[in-house]
Amino acid sequence: MTDNSLGTPEQLRDPNYTPPLAKAIPLGIQHVLAMFVSNVTPAIIIAGAAGFGFGSNSPDFPNLIYMIQMSMLFAGIATLFQTIGMGPVGARLPIVQGTSFAFIPIMVPLVAGQGTGALGALMAGVVVGGIFHFFLGTFIGRIRFALPPLVTGLIVLMIGLALVKVGIQYAAGGVPAQGKPEFGSLTNWTMALIVIVVTLGIKFFTKGVLSVAAVLIGLIVGYVIAYFMGEVSFAGIGRAASFTVPVPFKWGFEATSAAIIGFCFMAIVSAIETVGDVSGITKGGAGREATDKEISGATFADGLGTAVAGVFGGLPNTSFSQNVGLISMTGVMSRHVVTIGAIFLIVAGFIPKVGAAISTVPIEVLGGGVIVMFGMVAAAGVNMLSEVNWNRRNMMIFAISLSIGLGLQLVPGALQHLPATAKILLTSGLLPAAIIAIVLNLVLPEELD
Repeated sequence: MTDNSLGTPEQLRDPNYTPPLAKAIPLGIQHVLAMFVSNVTPAIIIAGAAGFGFGSNSPDFPNLIYMIQMSMLFAGIATLFQTIGMGPVGARLPIVQGTSFAFIPIMVPLVAGQGTGALGALMAGVVVGGIFHFFLGTFIGRIRFALPPLVTGLIVLMIGLALVKVGIQYAAGGVPAQGKPEFGSLTNWTMALIVIVVTLGIKFFTKGVLSVAAVLIGLIVGYVIAYFMGEVSFAGIGRAASFTVPVPFKWGFEATSAAIIGFCFMAIVSAIETVGDVSGITKGGAGREATDKEISGATFADGLGTAVAGVFGGLPNTSFSQNVGLISMTGVMSRHVVTIGAIFLIVAGFIPKVGAAISTVPIEVLGGGVIVMFGMVAAAGVNMLSEVNWNRRNMMIFAISLSIGLGLQLVPGALQHLPATAKILLTSGLLPAAIIAIVLNLVLPEELD
């Protein structure tokens, strides 16, 4: 339902139109609220996997706050690449960029238990993967044939399946609590379940911005209850600085084959996701197909945003699918509205106290939100797979790819005799599943029956 006071129907379908500022600002903040939790969650997960996340008592914990800052700052900068553009870079559409979930299964094995020592290799992968992603913009349309719904749906499903374990770990108390009596306690699960129940209630019994920000509201309610349960400490906020600037190559730059191969492969998946998001935005907001220029420009912005973020300690950026539904709901195609949201993110990214405030959220509360978000990633993969013609050929491709990919994820010890690089690339199960599906889809005859 669109608001006629925002402009005429023709104006609302025009990306270059700017609604009255009094309404454009709240609309821009709405875009930020829809993606805020999802944007900072990957940094929290990677820090946790490395050993300096929530509940770790690690001296490296301030690095988590820095990574949260960079998630906000470079989501805002990458969004400006999309909305304002520079030459061929940017779709010049209302596209919100944010830290990508898709790369998490690749990043976790790279940093697992290594503290900040592995971040130099991780950031090198982000930078090189971003450059490769940028290069994909020159021919993205010509490789879409290799990634039909059978392949993309399987990949997204595998991403979700690789991540749901994180949600359960967080809800039970986090990795540092594993093996201790408090892990999986009733107190921990109570906080997580409150978030899930409130999120469901808000999502299905409200409309408009409240429904869009259901996960965020669920986390806020869970946070307030956790505070009254004595589970929240504000000590870190007082110690955090009021302003800081990003540091280039904060953890060094160490090129490794595992990181570069993994990030370059996942850049292809991320690029295809962006193509779908751009198409969804133009269809939902303007009732037309996306142009080749818009698709290539969006891909260029994805890659550039990722590469620049990696230089300063940020994680890979991609277009946020939540934004597609929001554009369809509001009917406002103005890229300048999203630019306002991007500026809000950039300002927050320069203020460490914002990151410190986010770091006070109990990991069990975050776990409730993560269970919902990662479950939705898996559900999105199933939705893509619903478009597949399930003949014997496609069922065989899916069966073999899923069996090997999920099996390696469940039994990582099966790879113990492989070189370290191969183990890092294959442990998540995502890359082997994707490669098998792509190859089989290209070589098996269509009429297997």
